Amino acid sequence: MSEALLYSFRRCPYAMRARLALRYCGVPLRIVEVSLKAKPAEMLVLSPKGTVPVLSVDGRVIDESLDIMRWALAQNDPQDWLLQGDPAVLALIAENDLGFKHHLNRYKYAERYPERPMEAYRADGEVFLQKLEALLADRAYLLAEHPSLADMAVAPFVRQFTHVDREWFARTSYRRVQAWLQWFLDSPLFIAVMAKPESV
Repeated sequence: MSEALLYSFRRCPYAMRARLALRYCGVPLRIVEVSLKAKPAEMLVLSPKGTVPVLSVDGRVIDESLDIMRWALAQNDPQDWLLQGDPAVLALIAENDLGFKHHLNRYKYAERYPERPMEAYRADGEVFLQKLEALLADRAYLLAEHPSLADMAVAPFVRQFTHVDREWFARTSYRRVQAWLQWFLDSPLFIAVMAKPESV
């Protein structure tokens, strides 16, 4: 396999989770950090929709983060992130991507959605946090006794949600989610993928 090329934006949770899977599976990779205000023409040729992440490898272009993660794990999944194909993995990720992300956007950018107060959007998002808290009742990770694709696909969005008001999150009763998120933030894999890549 030739070196893969990933167009990324460091703080974007979609790009973040793509980087996590690509680093975990050990694919030779070059990362190009994109300025969202001046997207490189080369990226737009590969993916005209202009969103990150975009992966180019062996003549193939993949421009959805979950598809990039699944492609990476198809190359190498040494710790069974896919949980032997357990459908619960993709079901939980769908809840994150289709529901929680919607509430996260409104909570983070509440001034753009003045029809409801910020706290209402936060409460909508808390429903998902409550589900995660319950999933973590008997183990340290969401769906298994070890990290899975679900943990890595969901954690960047929970991180973003909690960073809107860190003091509020620290005061909440979501103790298991707090511990799980701290594990994620302290993990060598997360620290590695958050290192600043080259700019264009």
